[in-house]
Formats: sequence, structure tokens, C-alpha cells
Amino acid sequence: MGVYEELQARGLIAQVTNEEEIKKMVNTGKAVFYIGFDPTADSLHVGHFMALCLMKRLQMAGNKPIALIGGGTAMVGDPSGRSDMRQMMTFETIQHNGDCFKEQMSRFIDFSDGKALMVNNAEWLMNLNYVEFLREIGPHFSVNNMLRAECYKQRMEKGLSFLEFNYMLMQSFDFYELYRRYGCNMQFGGDDQWSNMLGGTELIRRKLGKDAHAMTITLLLNSEGKKMGKTQSGAVWLDPNKTSPYEFYQYWRNVADADVLKCLRMLTFLPLEQIDEMDHWEGSQLNTAKEILAYELTNLVHGEEEAKKAQASARALFGGGEAAEIPTSALADGDLTDGAIDILSILQKSGLCASRSEARRNVEQGGVSVDGEAVKDIKTTYTKEQLSGEGIVVKRGKKNFRRVTVK
Repeated sequence: MGVYEELQARGLIAQVTNEEEIKKMVNTGKAVFYIGFDPTADSLHVGHFMALCLMKRLQMAGNKPIALIGGGTAMVGDPSGRSDMRQMMTFETIQHNGDCFKEQMSRFIDFSDGKALMVNNAEWLMNLNYVEFLREIGPHFSVNNMLRAECYKQRMEKGLSFLEFNYMLMQSFDFYELYRRYGCNMQFGGDDQWSNMLGGTELIRRKLGKDAHAMTITLLLNSEGKKMGKTQSGAVWLDPNKTSPYEFYQYWRNVADADVLKCLRMLTFLPLEQIDEMDHWEGSQLNTAKEILAYELTNLVHGEEEAKKAQASARALFGGGEAAEIPTSALADGDLTDGAIDILSILQKSGLCASRSEARRNVEQGGVSVDGEAVKDIKTTYTKEQLSGEGIVVKRGKKNFRRVTVK
């Protein structure tokens, strides 16, 4: 099985523009491909996982990845999949976020000796001459076709700024520049990017001739993948300072039964034959599959040692024993009033609940315990002495824990 056929078998490919040519290039290691990353935070999250794993798979087969940081397009904002206009960022913030991305990507992608590149589209977008850009690029785009694109249609009712309307031209110009500068002959992106990607392919053909090799592939469920990174209490980050390895492990350990095999195929590097054997697993066997998923992905992001520690902690905790490591939230003296703090504040400040109202509901519904005892009164308080040293272990629901201490 070639790498392209494996991508298909894992459910990663949705649409292509020239399947036979793409298959040939990918399987022979001749693809120089790019995937764009939007630098709106200083850490990647699990919604980026599919793209990172895809880049790793293709690089292992001899193809060359280009990670494109959208430093220029981030100054404008992408309307794809959005219902509102994005806040603009400073160049310094964008640069910092891009640096953080590269450090995290290096666990997936080998950037040594030119085997992969990280490029910022600010290099060419920030110095464009507006009139020249209109003359050279504008004639190749039909406004009628652009308005039919799904990424614009869904924004028309609420209002689409001219600023955002330029995004398709800018992303298309990215592919054109990457083709010219680095020989980039293929682009990958989410299904919500399909119109923008086709615009880039067409621009290269119009500017450089029909024989120019420029191809597009979209990733199946990539838009859903972006939603993977969100939980009730925020995003699941790859940065261990934002999401601990234990929390990261638990996120994947808690995936829905219906999603576990899909995630194993798309996101892990386990052989397909091994995953296929799990197709008929059910009941407790599905929990084993979830453990395998959580361990494999935690190992990939945080390393073997952290994956083993997270797995041991989870097994001990949910088996009723003493966990080796539980995520800890350290409160400051200022969080206490007269040397004590109520349970609702503890739930909110520890990140177990997003708000006091959510915390209240959990307590009133019997879903909160402290050190193994149910908390039934929303006015229950804990003193600084109780929170000192090892602190208390707070549980919300069946699988959400925090050790809460005071500095």
C-alpha cells in the first residue's frame, strides 16, 4: 500500500483536483506541499493534530513539508468557517506565536537540513504594492465565482467586509509565491478552505501556463478537527503549560465510543491492521482502545515518560487508588477571603468549571466531591490550612479531577 492509499484508508482525503497525478507524486516522494497555520495563539491545539500527523506521514515517505505561518493573512482575517470578524494582532505577537508553533511542530516534523521549511507569508504580503497587485492578480478572479464560495456565502447575511473579501486573493497568492520560490507543487487544507485552494491552483495555471503542476487536496473532517480542540472549559493545547500531559491524556481517554477508532486511524501511527482488529471491540474493550489512543497521542506530543506517567495516574485514580500525578491548581492568598474559599470559587478558579453558575449546577446535581466525599452545600468552604501541603482533591463528574492547593 502506497502512502496515498494509506491516507485514503485512514479516512484523511476528501477531495482532490487530479488524483492520478497526486497519487503518483505523493507515493514517489516528489510532493513539495504546504499547509497553513493561523498564528492567533501562542500554542497549537488538538484541532491542528490532523494536519501535523499528515505532514509527518508524508515526510516519512520522502515528501517535503512547508509549514506556512499566516503572518500576513492574520493581519486581515480569514472568513472561512467564521460568523464574525477576527481581532487584528500586532506583528510582534504574530512572530512570537509563529516561533512557538515551530518548537511544537518539531516533535512531528524534521526541519533539519532543509527536509522541511517554515515560512511566514508576511515576507511577500507585507511589501505588496496595492495597484500592482490589483493589475497582476485581480484580473484572474471572478467576483461572481467568489460570491458563490461557501466561505463568503455564510458571512453575507451578517456582513462581509472588503478587508475579508481580499482573503481568497491573498491565500491564492501564497500558493503562487510558494510555487515560484520553493517549488511547492501541492497544497493541503480543510474542507472549509476548498474554494481558496482552488483559487491558488487556478492562479498558478493562469500565470505560469497549463503545464504548471499545482494541485490541491482537502482533509476529510478537518473542520471537525478544529472543533476537537475545544472543550467546555476552553481549548486543549499542545503546550504543557496550558494543558498538562495528564489533562491531554484524559481528553483523548474520554472521546466518545463512536469516535475512538476514527481517531486511531486518523491521528496515530499504529498499523491499520492492528486498528482494524479493534473494529468489533465493545464494552470494556472500547475503554482499552481509548487508553491506546490517549497513550499514543500523549507520547507523540509530550514524550514517552510523560505518557507513561499520565497513564499510570489515570489508571490508579479511576481504579480507586492513589494517583501518581493529578493536575494541580495552586490558589493564591488573594483568592481566599478571611482565610477561606467556597467550593464554587474553587471549581471556577481550578478550571473544573467555566463559571460560578456552572459550578452551582454541578454541586446542586450531586456531581462534585472533595477527597471522596460528596459536596451538597454550595456554601461549603475550605480553609487555608486544609488547602496547604497536599491540599484537597476535587472531583467534578466521573472523570474530571484537580488537586487544589494554596501557595
